[in-house]
Amino acid sequence: MTLDKDIAALTIPEQIFVWLRVNMMDIAGGIAVLVIGLLLASLIAGSISRMLHKSGRLDPSVASLLSSLVKYALWVLVGVTVLTQFGVETTSIIAALGGMALAVGLALQGTLSNVASGVMILVQKPFKVGETISVGSILATVQEIGLFTTELKQPDGLFVMIPNNELWNQPIINFNRHPVRRFELVVGIGYGDSMEQARKELLALAEADDRVLADPAPVAYVASLDDSSVGIGMRVWCATPDYLGLTWDLTEAAKAKFDEKGISIPFPQREVTTRAA
Repeated sequence: MTLDKDIAALTIPEQIFVWLRVNMMDIAGGIAVLVIGLLLASLIAGSISRMLHKSGRLDPSVASLLSSLVKYALWVLVGVTVLTQFGVETTSIIAALGGMALAVGLALQGTLSNVASGVMILVQKPFKVGETISVGSILATVQEIGLFTTELKQPDGLFVMIPNNELWNQPIINFNRHPVRRFELVVGIGYGDSMEQARKELLALAEADDRVLADPAPVAYVASLDDSSVGIGMRVWCATPDYLGLTWDLTEAAKAKFDEKGISIPFPQREVTTRAA
């Protein structure tokens, strides 16, 4: 009691000086724990980051995110340890932090959902930067994959940004993932024209183009019997980068070849019969 009265009689700077003398060892220990803990946290996070990047199994963005999460978790652990060194009761602090984390999580539910979807996209890799994909009604090339959104560029040059949650929850068609693709062309000919000749001419066009793969071999067939034409189909396989150019060239060549051989490509026709009343 006398000691408390003596301390209360001192000035504020003197009280601070006395407190520092009394708690010098705890302060030194807390500073040591803080410095060493932060140093170890940086070293561990750096080692994990290098290990994840060298493994090559994870996208660089995912590797950086995981190393950052480890670093922040270690910082929290160091902070709690320092507070314990000063005799602070950390149970209530941890409970308060848990409550704050829950509140923030509920408030940012949509944002966290985008982050989770972004991580899944980076881990599962349904598409990569530079690949062309179709999602819903959007057909575009991937420009950048972020934790919150993915940036796309449409064939007409328009910019599209899609939240990762919406992107992840829809079927994704990747046009570049497989090295080869199949192209199917259906040309309508007249009912009076030779189906066999039309098939031979289409196969000859396919075999003359170096971009068409020999295995699987091209096939030609009767695809449909329509109102005013017979649909002659052809299926060929090609390397994915050659797909677009091949579709244009084969379609044009088929029209030119049929004109040359006298195989008609009729317009839609309809017969109307008039009966007298």
